[in-house]
Amino acid sequence: MRIAIINEVSTQQKNGDILKALGDRGYKVMNLGMTGDSTLPELTYIHTSLMTAILLNTGAADFVVGGCGTGQGYMNAVLQYPGVFCGLVSSALDAWLFTQINGGNCISLPLNQGYGWAADVNLRFIFDRIFSVESGCGYPENRRESQQKSRAILAEISRTAHRPFFEILDGMPREIVERAVSFPRFIDALDRQAQAKLKKYLVN
Repeated sequence: MRIAIINEVSTQQKNGDILKALGDRGYKVMNLGMTGDSTLPELTYIHTSLMTAILLNTGAADFVVGGCGTGQGYMNAVLQYPGVFCGLVSSALDAWLFTQINGGNCISLPLNQGYGWAADVNLRFIFDRIFSVESGCGYPENRRESQQKSRAILAEISRTAHRPFFEILDGMPREIVERAVSFPRFIDALDRQAQAKLKKYLVN
């Protein structure tokens, strides 16, 4: 599994906590957002949500860990894009249920509000639980079939309700797209085909 971490400006100081909490779980981890380097341009959740959508829609990442101060802004922003299934996760129980019931490919963490004593430990517990169960399997047992069917329907609704992803990019403010795709390390996380598509869009 390829996991991307994308911090925005207000949560960049928590980037190290997320990296440490993910630990050595055998996944490829890509740290693609803000890390506390004051020389880099600022990313808001507007930028990080677009970066998330690019990664998931091109297949460059299988799962994205994002968030903002409360987790609400990033979650709302990222859910505007096709193929992104994000949940607001603040506890290990949230993580455990979200994975089984919703089968998401993205989580939004509240990284300022309520981020106090042992918050770094809570992050580790979240990742312990989120990767401990089968994604989209359903919970509890008697609801599994119904929930699996609902998850498949939701994916179809996402495809129906959105334009193709690269068409969406055509209508976005150019400065938002340029800030997102030019952020250090980001473009290198994409495969050659995805890079070519993005470059073609930017040239046009």
